[in-house]
Amino acid sequence: MMVRLAEERDFPGFLGLAAQVEHWFGPMVEDAGFHEAVREHIRRNEALVAVPSDPGTEPDPGTDTDLLGGLLFGAGADTPVHHVHWLVVSQRARAGGVGRELMRDALRRWVRGPADVEVVTFGADHPGAAASGARAFYERLGFTPAETVAPGPEGGSRQLFRRTVAAGGPV
Repeated sequence: MMVRLAEERDFPGFLGLAAQVEHWFGPMVEDAGFHEAVREHIRRNEALVAVPSDPGTEPDPGTDTDLLGGLLFGAGADTPVHHVHWLVVSQRARAGGVGRELMRDALRRWVRGPADVEVVTFGADHPGAAASGARAFYERLGFTPAETVAPGPEGGSRQLFRRTVAAGGPV
């Protein structure tokens, strides 16, 4: 697997990843706002993708993406607070370290301490909290649960997770 900056040609792959998680996050594939957000992150060089190292690796039948994962990041320009806006790992690649590598690359690229990195994920009572493993994933990466935030577009609970990065660090 290789992590790199996303390019416009990766846009269909982001939609393929989004289709795999709409049951947790609500509609994205047909949402113009989501399309614009992905394209804007790509233009600003704040989007990463994980792709197979072997260019001959084909996606599983029935999938429409060769992306193993994708991440949209907000590097705080005038503030030491950065945001993971969206992180999805393909069903076929879950539990294989893809999300961890995307986060490692994002922190290395964009975060210099002292700073905070924040992500909004499922609330503890959300059905996707356990099924997706998102809360446990962020906790393993050193994020801690913080305040409750507005519900997601599908109406489910959400919670902010925060990680403090010490001076001089990314990780």
